[in-house]
Amino acid sequence: MALRLSGLAQVQLWIGITIGLVVAFLVTSISRVSPVTSFGFSSEQLNPRHIVQSVNTMAAGTASVPANGDNLHEEFEKHVEMHKAGNVKFEDKHVHHDDDAVAKSLFEKERVLCWIMTSPQNLESKARVVRDTWAKRCNKVVFISSTTDPKFPTVGLKVAEGREHLTAKTIQAFRYIYEKHFNDADWFMKADDDTYVILENLRYFLTSQKKTEPVYFGHHFKTIVKQGYYSGGGGYVLSKEALKRYGEKGHDPKICRQDGGAEDAEFGKCMENLGVRTVNSTDALGRSRFHCFDPETHLFGGYPDWYYQYDANGARKGTESISDYAISFHYVPPQKMYALEFYIYHLRPYGIVSGTQDLNKKHEQPGSQAH
Repeated sequence: MALRLSGLAQVQLWIGITIGLVVAFLVTSISRVSPVTSFGFSSEQLNPRHIVQSVNTMAAGTASVPANGDNLHEEFEKHVEMHKAGNVKFEDKHVHHDDDAVAKSLFEKERVLCWIMTSPQNLESKARVVRDTWAKRCNKVVFISSTTDPKFPTVGLKVAEGREHLTAKTIQAFRYIYEKHFNDADWFMKADDDTYVILENLRYFLTSQKKTEPVYFGHHFKTIVKQGYYSGGGGYVLSKEALKRYGEKGHDPKICRQDGGAEDAEFGKCMENLGVRTVNSTDALGRSRFHCFDPETHLFGGYPDWYYQYDANGARKGTESISDYAISFHYVPPQKMYALEFYIYHLRPYGIVSGTQDLNKKHEQPGSQAH
């Protein structure tokens, strides 16, 4: 009996050591992610729960450790594909008794075209959920892919898929929007198929801006470009004048790089060369509206190291740093996108009627007028 217990103890010891080494390897790999490759990770991959699940799977002998960041991204994409979100419908049969007169009025006054960057393999796992949730509140929606799919529908551009061609995809997408839909909207937003946008809050912010000014907005990064640039995943919004300038001169490779490099940074250089200004989008209390990570990350922190050098608003965290009228979040997988739709538009605390706040008032502090 003593020998059997000793053998069992040895097995438990070796299992514990193996799992510990695997966890250490994964944590070390994630902590070494560079500013560019970090955008390839979802917040779920950075979640300790995800790491534990991966360890449990590997301990069971059903998976191997990915060799690098790219493989981790590919594994996550496979996971999303295997666990597609079901067709959740939010067309409630009962009446919510919401007074949406102001939101309806702004829908007519601040016309927003949303174009969503997607790919053929993401149509059913991601883009469909975007289409069925927040995108239906845009005045005009265009899904941009590498292949035309009239059933979805998507607009196919002559651009190969892959992160190395995201700049070309964005450049050509804005060219298409300028040529085909310039008169369909006053503001033009680019978002990814894992971005969640609250259109009512975006339109409210836009009431403080002028579409005739050469400006654009988003989650502001202060590096690489003199005036900074905006996170591609957090979504960025061009005024009508900004798109006009792009349409007239953006095809010149001396002004706007046509492919290669980091998509959002290259587009930021393009905007600066065209005289399009970045503008501070924080609310009257200095709180952020556009976000390059999911809500939990901005609430609880745990940012990658590069973020502290990039974020123009101080890489803050917590409820006091996020605007009550937040506009966008990134790295939102399909199921969480449905959850946000439920929390924002369907869940109600009984007996509390929310009033509107004046949060477009200028935030007065040195250097806050424009970045």
